[in-house]
Amino acid sequence: MKLAPLFLVVALATPALAQQANHQGMNHGNMAGMNHAMPATAANPYGPAEMKMHEKMMAAMGADAGETWTRKMIEHHRGAVEMSQIALRSTQNAEVRREAQKAIASQNREIAMLNAMLRKMGKPAQ
Repeated sequence: MKLAPLFLVVALATPALAQQANHQGMNHGNMAGMNHAMPATAANPYGPAEMKMHEKMMAAMGADAGETWTRKMIEHHRGAVEMSQIALRSTQNAEVRREAQKAIASQNREIAMLNAMLRKMGKPAQ
């Protein structure tokens, strides 16, 4: 009977598909009470900063797509500054330190430019 193998495939796939559908429908932006932070380790001291950046980007909203993009990018650049500061505290590698210092300067310029864009839109800077 040819229906038996098809029935078996559908029966076995259904729980996985249901789980995937439930996960996709979750609103991850409203999960502030849940601790998803990765602990900082010597090999990866960036986990908490990455999670903070992610949460702030998810929460950044504006009145339209342009303002929302600008606000999300500000948080993205702030995350880069924080990770660069961690690199400066965590490594003695001269090349990494030099690039981290350059990143801090350039990301701060980007943040200032994006805040100027918000002000031009008549919106408060963040």
